Amino acid sequence: MESLIDKTQLAEENQEELFEQVVKEYGKSIYIYIVSLVKHKELAEDLYQEVLISAYTSFGYFEDVHKVKSWLYKIALNKCRDYWRKEKSSKKFWEETVYTYARDTSVALEPEETLLCKCDKEEMIDTLGELPNMYKEPLLLFYYHNQTLVEISNHTKTPLSTVKTRMKRAKDQLKPKVMNKNIAYL
Repeated sequence: MESLIDKTQLAEENQEELFEQVVKEYGKSIYIYIVSLVKHKELAEDLYQEVLISAYTSFGYFEDVHKVKSWLYKIALNKCRDYWRKEKSSKKFWEETVYTYARDTSVALEPEETLLCKCDKEEMIDTLGELPNMYKEPLLLFYYHNQTLVEISNHTKTPLSTVKTRMKRAKDQLKPKVMNKNIAYL
């Protein structure tokens, strides 16, 4: 596919029109590329805007017309990487918050509430028993033995990504069962 831009046009003063042509020609494919990387439409829209701003500010210095598309893809990839770095430093995405079962000692529970929590916990363990072992084990280690996902990965000698996947699938299988039984803490 022949590009709308040629070398003589870059030397001209109408950089805004040229950039507009570039966006019309490659904008949709760049946006789709960003969506494929981040898997979130609103985030992709924000990153796409950042890509366009960066490309626009640097467009006057860009010289190799035949590489405009790859240049835009590289900017998009770098913006996604910057986002991921920022997210990684602000939080560890593999750690989940452990639900505590009334461990707050400042609030004393009534005997009835304590009994209900115990019944719910036992009911949840029974419901977990219905899952296959490969899904049950990570949930038990995480929620009842307070292990992190990394510790579970080391304990089961399973890759971290597999542990995460099994946790998600186990929760997906548990959700309808728990909804039917009306267990209070899920």
